[in-house]
Amino acid sequence: MAKFYDALDDKLRAFIEKQHMFFTATVPEEGRINLSPKGMDTFRCLDDKTVAYLNLTGSGNETAAHLIESGRITIMFCSYDKNPLILKIYGTGRPVHPGDSEWDDLAAQIELIQGARQYVVVDIDSVQTSCGYGVPRYEFVEERDTLKRWAEAKGEDGVEDYWRENNAVSIDGQPTRHPVGK
Repeated sequence: MAKFYDALDDKLRAFIEKQHMFFTATVPEEGRINLSPKGMDTFRCLDDKTVAYLNLTGSGNETAAHLIESGRITIMFCSYDKNPLILKIYGTGRPVHPGDSEWDDLAAQIELIQGARQYVVVDIDSVQTSCGYGVPRYEFVEERDTLKRWAEAKGEDGVEDYWRENNAVSIDGQPTRHPVGK
């Protein structure tokens, strides 16, 4: 049932573009595994071997800390409609912060949203698809605007204060190297 690919093709990219949600998983050398759901229009296939997403402010910044330490990341898309499919991207990722050389190029491809913390760029090692037959069907209703409203209410200075207080290190104490949290 599972199939492996060296890169994304047009069919796999079309599947990704239809999904409203994806999950990221990262792991440090030692410590907790981080698994996070992501939504909004924040994910892009840059080419056959590279993907990126806009990482928005959250309660922690585990992904950045883990990528700095180990680089390992898995991204999973899962179909919840009548055509079941699971797609996993295995790769090596890196955070891209405001002021980094790649920032402007990524911002041209993935629109910035208030509270954007960093981009995550992933170099693909392999892609796997599997059936997804056991995944229940759900219907997409709408995107939540709660995070956008929260960031707008805090304002730029308030969000930066939040990053300093909550996103400078991971829950395991690893640095995230976020420019505001330094």
